[in-house]
Amino acid sequence: MFDIAAICLVVTALLAYLNHRFLGLPTTIGVMATALGFSLAIIGLDELGVAHGLRVAEESLVHSIHFGEVLLQGMLSLLLFAGAMHVDLGKLKSFRKQILALAVLSTIASTLIVGFSLWILLPLFGVGLGLSYCLLFGALISPTDPVAVMGILKSAGAPDSLEVVITGESLFNDGVGVVLFSLLLAMAASGSVPSVETGLIALVREAGGGLAFGWVLGYVTYRLLKSVDNYQVEVLLTLASVIGGYALASHLHVSGPLAMVVAGVMTGNRGRAHAMSDTTRRYVDMFWELIDEILNAVLFVLIGMEVLSISFDGRILLAGVAAALVALLARLLTVGLPVALLGRSVRLPVGSWLVLTWGGLRGGISVALALSIPSGAGRDVVLALTYCVVVASILGQGLTVGRVVRRAVGLKA
Repeated sequence: MFDIAAICLVVTALLAYLNHRFLGLPTTIGVMATALGFSLAIIGLDELGVAHGLRVAEESLVHSIHFGEVLLQGMLSLLLFAGAMHVDLGKLKSFRKQILALAVLSTIASTLIVGFSLWILLPLFGVGLGLSYCLLFGALISPTDPVAVMGILKSAGAPDSLEVVITGESLFNDGVGVVLFSLLLAMAASGSVPSVETGLIALVREAGGGLAFGWVLGYVTYRLLKSVDNYQVEVLLTLASVIGGYALASHLHVSGPLAMVVAGVMTGNRGRAHAMSDTTRRYVDMFWELIDEILNAVLFVLIGMEVLSISFDGRILLAGVAAALVALLARLLTVGLPVALLGRSVRLPVGSWLVLTWGGLRGGISVALALSIPSGAGRDVVLALTYCVVVASILGQGLTVGRVVRRAVGLKA
């Protein structure tokens, strides 16, 4: 395990260096693009009878990493907490209705639109996939990735209100998406369809329990931080609250991702303001910023390398293009259109609907959820479609969202 971690970190560091030195892309997008490029080059050379050993070595590394488990049980808690630490609670409260509607209602609506649309469209490409798997795909592809777009929004000078709504929605819809996915996966495994009432109760119990547990965890962490003044101890306390809290949430059968978001917001606001000295605040911020940057770089390198473990053919590639378009259309219908129709009542700049639509990038959590589906033909199709959508989203939308922000809200380039 140590050797695998060492290889991943070395590869990530080298690709980050190459990106910074020669490409100049945002780190997460640059390392993923570079890793994907190298992986495709190795596949091409192997097809020509060259570098077969290199392909075998990379495939062995990819297969030895349980991507879904590494992200969902390890990295996700740290990434969500680190992202939530930088959210301004006052601004978050002022847009709580918009964020709640987008994170819950829009995610559920997007799941249904994507699921039923693909159930109708995939047979046209000669790809068979049952309705339960189509809905699973809808649930895992609907959550957006706050990491890939946050830095771009800042560099583009996006208005604070728009940045808060996109970040808040992305942080919370990750938790909602995981809960929806878990419910649909259990339904697919049992072969039974629960009533709407049963499904809503389960959703409220897991999501509501995660929010409540996150508040308790955040408050306990705040009280502990306030009782000491030692930055080493306080950094360790924040780390322990994330690792231990996420593990405890899984045993309590409540949403760990939502708990991490709430705990992170509380620690980053109340904790930083009232329980930390200037020295502690500086070290805590630097620690979590480094954790965030390192884990995200590793995550996107793994996404780029994961192409070696996925089987593609012409039908799947065409279906993947269709899935990417459907996911983007669902984002427009469930997020962009309501914001555009409500206009000034949502208190966002004119043109925000376009940024919210185009800035809804899909990322590592979608790939991890797809990998967590039990083995089978349906899983292979869902994984291939997920990978196509994630790559198209990050490379297509991610590289252009800065220009979209500047044009949509009238900012200077």
